[in-house]
Amino acid sequence: MKTSNRIVDAVIFDLDGTITDTEKYYQKAWPAALEHFGYKAEPWMALELRSLGRPFAPLQFKEWFGEDFDYDAVREYRKQLIKEEIRLHGIPLKPGAREILKWLRDEGITVAMATANGLRRTTSHLQRIGLEDAFDRIICADMVEFGKPAPDIYRYACEALEVEPSRAMGVEDSPNGVRSAYGAGLKVVMVPDLTEPDEELSKLLYARVDTLTDIIGLIKTI
Repeated sequence: MKTSNRIVDAVIFDLDGTITDTEKYYQKAWPAALEHFGYKAEPWMALELRSLGRPFAPLQFKEWFGEDFDYDAVREYRKQLIKEEIRLHGIPLKPGAREILKWLRDEGITVAMATANGLRRTTSHLQRIGLEDAFDRIICADMVEFGKPAPDIYRYACEALEVEPSRAMGVEDSPNGVRSAYGAGLKVVMVPDLTEPDEELSKLLYARVDTLTDIIGLIKTI
C-alpha cells in the first residue's frame, strides 16, 4: 500500500447524486417502471433504493412485492426510462463537481469513482460530460460480489489504488453509500442530495458538507 505524509491519499466519489445531479431521474423512473408492471410504489421506496446494489436490491423488491417479482424486467424498463430522461435533459453536474476534481488533481491526490452503475454506462456518462479523464480508476458494482451498502466496492477501490482505507475519503449522497464506505474503513463525507442524514447515519460521517468544494477545506484541515 502507498504511504505518504498526507493523511488523505485518495478521494473516492459516488456518481449519481454526488458527481452528477441524476439521482432525481431514478426517483421518477423507479415508480414509473413499477407502475408499468402493475405495482404501486410508495413515495419512500425510491429513496430506499439509492445506491442499493446486488443482491440487496432484488431481495428488497421481493420483500415489498413478493417472491415472484421480476427484478430484471422492471430494472431493464427503468433503465430505458433513465435513458430517455438523459436524452431529454442531459446529465447535469452537481455544484462544484469540476472544481473539486481539478483541485484534487492539482494537489496530486488520487481520484476514483465507486458507483452502483455498470462500467459501460458509467464510462458513457463520463465521456458525455467530459470527465472521462478526471478519475484514476473507475470501480463499478459489477466488479465486486456485493454492491452497496456492503463495503466490497470501497475495499476493492482501495486495493486497486494501493491506498489504505484509513487514508482514503469516500464521498457519498445516500445512506447506502455512506454505510458502504464506512464499512470499508474510509473517512466518509456526505454531500446530501435528496435527504439529510439522520442521527444514526451522522455517527458514521467524518463530515457533512453542503457542496463538493467544501471538501477542499476538510482536506486542508486534516
